[in-house]
Amino acid sequence: MELYFLGTGSGVPSKERNVSSLVLRLIEETGKSWMFDCGEGTQHQILDSPVKARRIEKVFITHLHGDHIYGLPGFLSSRSFQGGTEPLTVYGPEGLQEFVESALRISGTHLTYDLHFRTIEDGFSEENKQFEISAHLLEHGLPSYGFFIKEKPKPGALQKEKLEAMGIHPGPVYQTIKNQETTVLEDGTVIKRSDVLSAPKPGRSVAILGDTRFRERHTEWIKGADVLIHEGTFEGKESRMAYDYYHSTVVQAAETAAQSGVDTLYVNHLSSRYQKEDIARLLAEAREVFPDTFIVHDHFHTSVVRKERQ
Repeated sequence: MELYFLGTGSGVPSKERNVSSLVLRLIEETGKSWMFDCGEGTQHQILDSPVKARRIEKVFITHLHGDHIYGLPGFLSSRSFQGGTEPLTVYGPEGLQEFVESALRISGTHLTYDLHFRTIEDGFSEENKQFEISAHLLEHGLPSYGFFIKEKPKPGALQKEKLEAMGIHPGPVYQTIKNQETTVLEDGTVIKRSDVLSAPKPGRSVAILGDTRFRERHTEWIKGADVLIHEGTFEGKESRMAYDYYHSTVVQAAETAAQSGVDTLYVNHLSSRYQKEDIARLLAEAREVFPDTFIVHDHFHTSVVRKERQ
């Protein structure tokens, strides 16, 4: 699981930051990627990244403000030109399907793959063999959502000492035993996988919040996440402005992380008023509240790691 930030600014592009887009790369897990928001210029950002448009199988849109969706029709079109043939599903609030289909129809765009839509609302959830994802309503000028992605537990390690005590020596049979719930050996011995594996390994988890005011209730559904990605549009002293514009400050993002018991906080969606020379100051503000904070920039990337917990 790798996070790759294609755009980390808010409102309008700046010389230093493009508008919102984030990719959760699941190359080792599934060979695919998931995109969260697709602001204007996202396909240009992809050109300077390891992200492959044809590998993106899901696009999640937090809300319908332009800096989060204006790049979507172009991205969907480019995915066709770049060899995308596998189906893609777009998730987002009501109205997103109308926006996309109108743009594609009016521009005469024909896709080389099947495009599906899922309308999300508070409490939406979906799962597959490896992951669970849920959506939660935030507080913004338009309906805006946060997403919680949870990897399902992985099987524990094979306990070789138990197998050797049963007279089963290392070899290809070990992999067979690990891959199957029950294995019958040539001599008729029945091995239950659950009897020879250690406890399951907890999966990793990521919380991605769209634009939102600071609200303590948001901490309830992101508790214990390994990674929290939270907007920090304004510096700490601008809490009144943040409230008026339905946004959060970097300090409020840190407070959310601290109250939620997450491991690591990545702050994005910075206002274009803040330049490179301001970042150290904003980061210091946030780290006073939550030390494991990072303010991300375009093309910042990091692996999602689950830390050992007491």
